[in-house]
Amino acid sequence: MKLLVIGRAGQVAQALLETAPADSTLVARGRPDLDILDTASIAAAFDVHAPDLVINASAYTAVDAAESDVAAATALNATGPADLARATAARSIPLIHISTDYVFDGASDRAYREDDPVSPLGVYGRSKLEGEHAVAALNPQHLIVRTAWVYSPVGKNFVKTMLRLAADREEVSVVSDQIGNPTSAHALAEVLLQMAGRVTAQPDASLFGTYHASGTGEASWADLAEHVFAVSASLGGPQAHVRRIPSSDYPTPVTRPANSRLDCSKLQQTFGNRLPAWQESATDVTTRLIKEGSDSL
Repeated sequence: MKLLVIGRAGQVAQALLETAPADSTLVARGRPDLDILDTASIAAAFDVHAPDLVINASAYTAVDAAESDVAAATALNATGPADLARATAARSIPLIHISTDYVFDGASDRAYREDDPVSPLGVYGRSKLEGEHAVAALNPQHLIVRTAWVYSPVGKNFVKTMLRLAADREEVSVVSDQIGNPTSAHALAEVLLQMAGRVTAQPDASLFGTYHASGTGEASWADLAEHVFAVSASLGGPQAHVRRIPSSDYPTPVTRPANSRLDCSKLQQTFGNRLPAWQESATDVTTRLIKEGSDSL
């Protein structure tokens, strides 16, 4: 199986590179080698790598900055994926496109299913939803995979931020009224690779569509922070007291969904995959960060 990952430096792309099985060929390409906003660049990469499947792990993910940077967010999250979907469809290449829980407004009292109404609250969510629509319309061999609250040992993410803050503070204020599914990039990468293997080995039109893939179990940001600090403390790493605060005490340019929970039943029923409990994955990532030392933060 030859896989081409669009994006190279991001958390999911890096996790895919680490997780790819030995019997597959996985290449991750980003700017300047491959620019999702340049159709000629996409075509050239396809010519060179001749992938069996493409995973789009590139995105504009600065949720707050997107409010004032609409053009850039739309280009990376909607226009680029549309061009990628056209290019893959023209060569009959399946496309896995990673999306987000932020396509929902968070008003539901239960975990969101794939067919629930979407209503994003900000530019980031709207641009990601536009990308979903484009991919679905332009390449019938698509897997749109929505995930949430992604963290890993690399890049910028909540777990690393908490450990960095704890090194200098005795107390950290963390929002406690936003609930979701913390997701390890490595756990997500394993599922993406399993999905890729299935659709390339046994092409079946019924497999394509939209899926939710996030860590098992729910938590608030404050819950996640407390777990990270507990694990860190057990290893002699930094810890801080978590002061639980409402979202109203931490205003941001865009409102986050109060309920980001994703129902991942369809993924398990169709592909037989289930991500680990978020506590297990958060323990693994925190342990790795503490063992690697302060330079990793």
